[in-house]
Amino acid sequence: MQPEKKQTLMHYEKSILWLERLSHITDKQWRSPIQQGKWTVAEVIGHLIPWDEFVLHKRIPFLFSKEQLPKGPDVEQMNAEAASSSRLQSMEQILQSLLNNRRLLLDALARLPDELWQQSFKIGHSELTLYSYFSGLVEHDLHHFLQVQDVIGEMEWK
Repeated sequence: MQPEKKQTLMHYEKSILWLERLSHITDKQWRSPIQQGKWTVAEVIGHLIPWDEFVLHKRIPFLFSKEQLPKGPDVEQMNAEAASSSRLQSMEQILQSLLNNRRLLLDALARLPDELWQQSFKIGHSELTLYSYFSGLVEHDLHHFLQVQDVIGEMEWK
């Protein structure tokens, strides 16, 4: 397995384990803002759901096909809707949904042939590889996981 693919798969495997451990935090921690005036842990975690769904359904199937990539969502609108939805759902609902998507995403990535990880594709005017595309998503995860870790304290992202 190519190192780039292995590194990406390892991130998603670790993220699943970390997210599973989140189910043990208190409701107070779950509903605490990551900083004053910012989203709560629930909103931060919940906003990852539509992004995973977008990657699963609107990116991976189209990256190396002849079909045009579907247009990306309005980032602000999708994030706002996800945050709003997260305020209405239980921790269990949010985590279960995200974990289901993460498992599907991990499986989809594992099934991609190794040679595709170095092959270029375009999104708009940007030329990317699978690794460079998913590196951006991994960075996004890590940014938010560290924010959550700062709030809940006892559960390090590793």
